[in-house]
Amino acid sequence: MTRYFDDLETRSADARAAAHADDLPRQLARAQVLPGYGTSLSGVETAKITSVADLAKLPVLRKSDLGKAQAENAPFGGLTTRSVSGFAHIFQSPGPIYEPGGTEHDWWRMGRFLHACGIGKGDIVQNCFGYHLTPAGMIFESGARAVGAAVLPAGTGQTELQARAAADIGVTAYAGTPDYLKVILDKADAMGLKLGITKAAVGGGALFPSLRQEYKDRGIFCLQSYATADLGNIAYESDAMEGMIVDEHVIVEIVTPGTGDPVAPGQVGEVVVTTLNPDYPLIRFATGDLSAILPGVSPCGRTNLRIKGWMGRADQTTKIKGMFVRPEQVAALVAKHSEIVKARVIAGREGEMDTMTVQIEANGGSAQDFGKSVAEVLKLKGKIEVVTPGSLPNDGKVIEDLRTYD
Repeated sequence: MTRYFDDLETRSADARAAAHADDLPRQLARAQVLPGYGTSLSGVETAKITSVADLAKLPVLRKSDLGKAQAENAPFGGLTTRSVSGFAHIFQSPGPIYEPGGTEHDWWRMGRFLHACGIGKGDIVQNCFGYHLTPAGMIFESGARAVGAAVLPAGTGQTELQARAAADIGVTAYAGTPDYLKVILDKADAMGLKLGITKAAVGGGALFPSLRQEYKDRGIFCLQSYATADLGNIAYESDAMEGMIVDEHVIVEIVTPGTGDPVAPGQVGEVVVTTLNPDYPLIRFATGDLSAILPGVSPCGRTNLRIKGWMGRADQTTKIKGMFVRPEQVAALVAKHSEIVKARVIAGREGEMDTMTVQIEANGGSAQDFGKSVAEVLKLKGKIEVVTPGSLPNDGKVIEDLRTYD
């Protein structure tokens, strides 16, 4: 097995930027003619959008927009360049949201991740992701085919049968959620079965360090990926295990939650993804997940952007004193004053009453003026605390709810 999946993983930043300059105008031209985007992209000169920085000029597409478009134009909201019958699969995720799927070579780009896990020809992958309605099972199966591995389409549940099959067939690799592998291993131990699993490609949940160490102690090399049903593979770990490397066929931005505005390098924000899949051109699709960009490149030699991985959810909408406060309102407050660098709304409780404190990082300005804007933009009055720039935590939170309901 070669060290890298293909030459794209080690190309220079200039080569990657040149490829984006070619790919982005074509992808945007596809999206412009799709009715699911409404008028949001109308008037955009696609030929001038040639870089990651240029993407910030475009609107963000959110899951709620996708659901609305699909309700008006079932099943894919018009956001595909093929007819419905032109796809090999149609999947349903909670919402419901419908996603297309293809059987062409590695349509979801999961092969790159499985290759990083050391999975390839001669391996048998026990795929424990679900095959029922949702696409996870097929996403990982297509990746296994891309690296030449055979697949046991195990799906979820029936652990005793799973352990027996793993032993009888000689399974060498696992794909599934991080914790279910331990369930299979423990069941096999209880049944007196010896398994030959030495590699694990996991996702869909947290891989805690203690669990990774337990797998290592059992002789299993385990890496994790970050993928969604809409986008496929977004980023993945390598053997360096220093952050997650962004896939070569998506573009990732980190933005202030509730907006499309890129954050400063290293700051935590919402993950926004533009896919270069010509069949399903999602442009600036907001995942609702938080992460941050890591500086430099991975020690493994792969040169693309790295992110820290999943760091929580970006949708921090909460209700204070009977009024919803949303991240986009906090962003509007920051935009209203040039002195404000960053703001954070804290919901609390005193006795039986809700309280609201607005912490504001600012270079000048007054709490009185900021308070007026808070009342105007958030439609609520609260305590204003002006702090020096850099004082607020770098955790992506613009709304923090400290109330308990015990």
